[in-house]
Amino acid sequence: MLETFFHRFVKGTSPKTLLLLHGTGGNENDLISLGHQLAPDANLLSPRGKVLEQGMPRFFRRIRPGVFDLDDLRLRTTELAEFVRTAAVEYKFDPAQVTAVGYSNGANIAASVLYREPNLLSGAILFRPMNPWPGETPPPLSGIPVLIAAGRHDPMSSTKDVEDLSESLTRAKAKVSLHWHPGGHELGDDDLSAALTWMNGL
Repeated sequence: MLETFFHRFVKGTSPKTLLLLHGTGGNENDLISLGHQLAPDANLLSPRGKVLEQGMPRFFRRIRPGVFDLDDLRLRTTELAEFVRTAAVEYKFDPAQVTAVGYSNGANIAASVLYREPNLLSGAILFRPMNPWPGETPPPLSGIPVLIAAGRHDPMSSTKDVEDLSESLTRAKAKVSLHWHPGGHELGDDDLSAALTWMNGL
């Protein structure tokens, strides 16, 4: 199963593992530096999305910008979860201490994992997410901490969509923190600061 994803694994000295999930057009190297900043001692597991859109890797298909292929999203979410479970055995990290860190498309599939594979993650940082399953409430998330870092003027994800995601996760009893960046889809220094504060509070 490990062979199904190109990926990087960086061994850390703590029992925690960050699952790093890049945005559209990224790869397994994109978030390694961010992972080191957020949790210098953690293991880092960084897969490359397997779906290509005009040659750009993604974690699942979309019909057009803002409209997801939900059948593919469901399939890819299960596939990613199986990869993480296999990696935990292969690389000998604790599967109960995996925190996802996703940006854009990576944040969307991390959010989908919370909806479809709620026992996989111990926490999640969602940079610039959309709601992958609007109108649904996830299974009970039992206090799983989630940071949503959204842009006030993000053309990819409306304020309402972000708030709907936050409310859905909260209804499922996740412990949701919502950070608003004053700009758009790009990440700012304030996003890193919010993520570091959130990580230090775990």
